[in-house]
This record gives sequence, structure tokens and C-alpha cells, in this order.
Amino acid sequence: MRSPAAIVAVVALAGAVTAATAQDYPRRTVRMVAPFAPGGATDVLARLVSQNLHERWGHSVIVDNRVGAGGHIGAELVSKAPPDGYTLLVAGTPHAIGVSLYQKLAYDLARDLVAANRIATYPSAIVVHPSLPVRTVKDLIALAKARPGELNFGSAGVGSPNGLAMELFKTMAKVSMVHIPYKGGSGQMVTELLAGQVQLASIGLPPAMPHVQAGKLRVIAVTGTKRSSLLPEAPTVSEAGLPGFDVTSWYGVFGPAALPKDIVAKLNADVAAILGAADLKERLATLGAEPAPMSQEDFGRFVREEIAKWAKVVKASGAKVD
Repeated sequence: MRSPAAIVAVVALAGAVTAATAQDYPRRTVRMVAPFAPGGATDVLARLVSQNLHERWGHSVIVDNRVGAGGHIGAELVSKAPPDGYTLLVAGTPHAIGVSLYQKLAYDLARDLVAANRIATYPSAIVVHPSLPVRTVKDLIALAKARPGELNFGSAGVGSPNGLAMELFKTMAKVSMVHIPYKGGSGQMVTELLAGQVQLASIGLPPAMPHVQAGKLRVIAVTGTKRSSLLPEAPTVSEAGLPGFDVTSWYGVFGPAALPKDIVAKLNADVAAILGAADLKERLATLGAEPAPMSQEDFGRFVREEIAKWAKVVKASGAKVD
């Protein structure tokens, strides 16, 4: 049997090894998995964070686009990766929605991944084709009530965040509108919205702005809790007629669930530090996004709340994906 002194020495040594792990991390290239296609919001955020972490750490942080299944192929890959901090994930609203949207997922967002820190939040805008005689949220609600089931809205697919934003709008406003999901993604939907074949939609502000400025689309409100710097004259849905409405997309950094707590703490601190840089804030602003770091505990709680929030919207919409 070991003496008490030997046991104390072993425990102290283990503590020293753990501390050294966090202190020395990273010692080689880190892979940041972006589970959506290059050029999209997730990919852009992943590349911004990766570049700034590379500069902070002095080690490469490469972005690995693992596309498919609404972002869940990449998330599953990270959930099963070695918990050493060298395989990370940028995930967000679509993953919180996916917990209740998909009938079968090979991972659990809250159980199999650890939420290290939130990166950014950004709202979308509810836009209408100019032929639709509405200019405000109250106008839209009134028209939808006068013509139940006649108005239609497009989305990038069943269970997409912007599609569910409109489902939440329907529920809160107590109106009936027809959802037209597009399998080809948001590009095809926007094309048909511009042609007037779809009457309205919730879409991200950066892709909407050129069409709004050209007069091809009309913004009636933004979906977050406060006005966007990209379109400060547009009210929020909440202030314009549906108090409490809030659909704010978000993304954050995750790792495998068994990632050591000291590495999670370092990730949280380093992501918060790079988000405080003026140049990164300016770059995010061009995307209509704001840096939104949280403590690791608060971010974990936030993710669980988002899962519960979207579960209610998914249930109300009847959306399901096999």
C-alpha cells in the first residue's frame, strides 16, 4: 500500500500535469470544423476566429468544412473526436434547432459537446416583395388576418432558422400563412422572392441589403431584440407590433464533452480576448453581427435554453426531418 505522502505526491503530480496541459495548449495545429459550406455565415465566423486565434497562439488554426445534414455531420465528427482541444467546432442556432427537428441524431448537443464560448449574434430581417401592400409588422398581421392562408413565405428548407422565425411570427401573431421551403437553399428562394413568386421571407441582413437598397425588397422589421447597425431605421418585430418576439442567430465554439476543464477555460478566455479587438468588431459589423462572448457557465446555460426554446417552435410548426 502506498503511504499518505506518496498519494499526496501522485495527486500533486497529476494536478501539475493538468495545469501544464492548459498552460502549454496548443502545441500544434488546431482544426476548427465549420459544418457548412465555404462563404456562409458559419464559415466566415470560423475563419475570423481561426485567424485571430492563430495570431494569439502562434500555432495554425485551420478551418475544415464538413458539410451535410444541416450542419450535423461536422458536429458529430467533433463530438467523437479525441478530447484534447485539437478538434473544435463552430456551431449555433441550426444545431440547437436540430435537437428536436431531426428524428435521429448520432450526437446530443448538450451532452456530447461542451460549449466553450459564444462568438457572435446577429438578427435577420423580415422582407416583403414590393407588390405586397404592407410596410409595417401591423400591416402584415392585418393583411394575413384578412386573407388567411393566402400569403406565403419562403425559407431555405424545413426547419431552417429563418423559416422557423416565420413560424414563430405566425404563432405569436395568430395568423395563417403558407410556408414554402426550398431544397436548393436560400439562393433559389431569394431569386423567386425577387420575382414575386414568394411574397415574404426572413433572411439575413447582408444578403438582403443590396436588394433592399435597389428597391427590389422592402424591410418591415428586424428579428432581434435591438435594431441593426446595418439598417438602423428598421424597427424590431417586438417594438413594431409583437412584443417579446426575438429570433437572434448565434454561433459559438464547442469541443468534445470530455475536454479538460482547464482547456475549456483557456478557450473561453482566448475567444473573449480576440472578440474585444477593434478590427474584429469592425469585421463582424460588416456582417451585421456583434461579438457576444459569455462565461463558459452562462454559455452552457444559454445553449440549453435555446434547445428548449426551439423545441417549442418546432413542435408548433410540425416540422420534422428524418
